[in-house]
Amino acid sequence: MRIGCPKEIKNREYRVGLTPESAKELVTHGHEVWIESGAGLGIGASDAEYRAAGGVIKDGPESLFAECDMIVKVKESQAGERAMLRQGQILYTYLHLAPDPEQTADLVKSGCTAIAYETVTGPGGSLPLLKPMSQVAGRMSIQAGATALEKAHGGRGVLLGGVPGVLPGKVVILGGGVVGFNAAQMAAGLGGDVVIMDRNPEVLEKVGTHFEARASTRFSNKANLEEAVAEADLVIGAVLIPGAAAPKLVTREMLGTMKSGAVLVDVAIDQGGCFETSHATTHDDPTYVIDDVVHYCVANMPGAVSRTSTYALNNVTLPHALRIADLGWKEAMRQDPHLAQGLNVHAGRVTYPAVAEELGYDLLPIEEAIA
Repeated sequence: MRIGCPKEIKNREYRVGLTPESAKELVTHGHEVWIESGAGLGIGASDAEYRAAGGVIKDGPESLFAECDMIVKVKESQAGERAMLRQGQILYTYLHLAPDPEQTADLVKSGCTAIAYETVTGPGGSLPLLKPMSQVAGRMSIQAGATALEKAHGGRGVLLGGVPGVLPGKVVILGGGVVGFNAAQMAAGLGGDVVIMDRNPEVLEKVGTHFEARASTRFSNKANLEEAVAEADLVIGAVLIPGAAAPKLVTREMLGTMKSGAVLVDVAIDQGGCFETSHATTHDDPTYVIDDVVHYCVANMPGAVSRTSTYALNNVTLPHALRIADLGWKEAMRQDPHLAQGLNVHAGRVTYPAVAEELGYDLLPIEEAIA
């Protein structure tokens, strides 16, 4: 199979779909790997390193999209990229389609086979291809939130860990999954006053046992949520419904109860955001203020720590890429039902139930697509 890895073009996106080491693995399996010139510079990987790994360097993305059987990326395809996709081509990347009707329509129109990292499953309903980026984003959310809390960045002027004689900042984390757990680790490590909220008693028990006195847990119902948000200096939105749009947990009305200069960090922004007042921002202009509350809603947070993120991502995406290339996507999915859950669009049809329901498409069941 001929596999193409274009340079990411989203704002401040420095990650790359394939590392030189991943390219070498694919080449070792007998595949041809085309890399757009400069695609790896954001992680410190030169064209020469890709050539040494057996890759073929191409100027510009056009030849990759025109001639490669599979395109491997990191972020969702941008409008110009989607215009180059074609019937029968495999797109393997993060998609986040439920809150993105334009991207979905373009992928449907292209006739490509789009496989989303974020909906590939693992044992017990886990999301192994999303997990490493959730770990990165969870940890980064506290860094970003702590910076936004500084007065010079529009915040309250609160140091998360406090100092002797002065109380630490109060951090409320909505969701105790991978993002929330990693955010809590960082916030507790800095000495913040941490509250983790979730609706799943088993999750609350797990995080409560892990953090003991370093963080408290609270059941997420409307009354508790309103009270916690009103008391918070920093709120981390870390909720996820796989493949679907995130629920709007913090309403515009609730902003009026918050402290002036408090900060909201919406890690769920890729799935539409879990704050009613959220809209996606970029690393160039990461925050905005509504009702004296600072919003940080960067949609590709892990792109800022591109080397760590890319290698963590390739660790989990490469095994599936190898199977798709070795067996073809249909046979790979027949052999691995977890990979099959990554199929979101095929031959002009939406195949993922949550996306079809959210955006009003007739569903082509995955089983029929791979039959």
